[in-house]
Amino acid sequence: MATVFAAVGPSSAAGPVDATGPRPLGIGDPLYPRLGNPGYDVRAYAIALDYRRQDQPLGAVTTIDARATASLRSVNLDFTQGSVRSVQVDGARAGFVTTGEDLVIIPAGRIRRGAAFTITVHHTSDPRDGSGGGWVRTRDGLAMANQADAAHRVFPCNDHPSDKARFSFRITAPKALTVVAGGLLGKRVRKGARTTWTYRLAHPMATELAQLSIGRSAVLHRTGPHRLPVRDVVPAADRARLGKWLARTPGQLAWMEKKAGRYPFENYGLLISHATTGFELETQTLSLFERGLFTGHELPRWYVESIMVHELAHQWFGDSVSPRRWSDLWLNEGHATWYEALYADERGKASLGRRMRLAYGQSDAWRADGGPPAAPRPAEPGQQIGIFRPVVYDGSALVLYALRQRIGRAAFERLERQWVLRHRDGVASTTDFIRLASEVSGRDQAGFLRPWLYGTKTPPMPGHPRWKSDENDEKPSAKGAPLPSVRRAMRQAPHAAVQHAAKPR
Repeated sequence: MATVFAAVGPSSAAGPVDATGPRPLGIGDPLYPRLGNPGYDVRAYAIALDYRRQDQPLGAVTTIDARATASLRSVNLDFTQGSVRSVQVDGARAGFVTTGEDLVIIPAGRIRRGAAFTITVHHTSDPRDGSGGGWVRTRDGLAMANQADAAHRVFPCNDHPSDKARFSFRITAPKALTVVAGGLLGKRVRKGARTTWTYRLAHPMATELAQLSIGRSAVLHRTGPHRLPVRDVVPAADRARLGKWLARTPGQLAWMEKKAGRYPFENYGLLISHATTGFELETQTLSLFERGLFTGHELPRWYVESIMVHELAHQWFGDSVSPRRWSDLWLNEGHATWYEALYADERGKASLGRRMRLAYGQSDAWRADGGPPAAPRPAEPGQQIGIFRPVVYDGSALVLYALRQRIGRAAFERLERQWVLRHRDGVASTTDFIRLASEVSGRDQAGFLRPWLYGTKTPPMPGHPRWKSDENDEKPSAKGAPLPSVRRAMRQAPHAAVQHAAKPR
């Protein structure tokens, strides 16, 4: 990681670069120690892309508005899978080198602590290798899948969810293609054979949640609760075929609002991509789904709908309230899995209690394999998304079930609403959750929650003294419970959104 694999000499104004100086940095995240960068806070990204074909790099300009939190002689950005042509800091040419997966920028002068500054990077963005995330090549274009550490494979950034920022996009593409990004559509200008589209998100966003679709798509509009705009993006040829699924979203939004409060963003919708990814993803305001999830016949309809609810729930838990560190991932996935399971339970399709008992029976094995919910083990080298293990899905939903058993349904539901209200558009940690659970319930919950979140063994389940953490119930399920093959996938696939596939995400 410390080897300089490419370098473009700094401008004379920037002065010489110390060969031992520029190096990859990180903010010390226990799971991704090289991710993110110290010394500044990004306020906004403006990303301009010029798309020609999916098999060639896009021309790009990324503009970053930031504030220095320390005195800076150089600024590190996370960036790889593209070439850098030039860099300016506050309009003046700056030097730069690339080292590991960092772009190290050397401005003409030191940036003082507290100062606002703007970085403009002229670069390419290469979609040809999507194996590590970032760009996803679809049948007729591109989409994004940046979780957990792949946004910097698309654009230079401070690629950690703790540094949320405003985003705007400006994309130029052939006029026959449709371009959609998260947020609201601004101007659309056609010039000759090409069209430029602009989008802006109204709320701060983590880099891993950015979404952009380019392809032969149909954009479908409908209205959700309190006249919320609902916008879906589907392959144009599948517009009629997918309509029955998309019609479920307004009702799912209304259901989630009853559980967690008003939807936190300016619009919502599904991006159904004609690609094989092995996962679905909660990109902000525009969740990414595989077309095959809706066109296949191997899963019951109710189960597909519960996956839709999983990604929708993330808009509250993970998107509006983002993790302070990646080890707080259980707050994202545990909550999304909880509402996915609760949705199926309330519709009489799969018992929440039975699912939680099955999870309890597997919990010790999950903890042994991947660590406890709030202290997951790092992924194996080269398997960055390996943190998405069963323990952060059903294993973490089990923690929420235990907490509800302890404090009661009414207090638990107040906690959920207060959590998303208190931390809306921000970041929060496991410690914050324990503190709020104690406040809402009127008693200290740290002694109860810490063994559930950090213990190597699963504590006894309140109200269920006969539950055992080593049982493996594969007996025929009761009416409405998941099919055995689906139940196995529920325990083996790390993401509720990939419970229909073998690949983790």
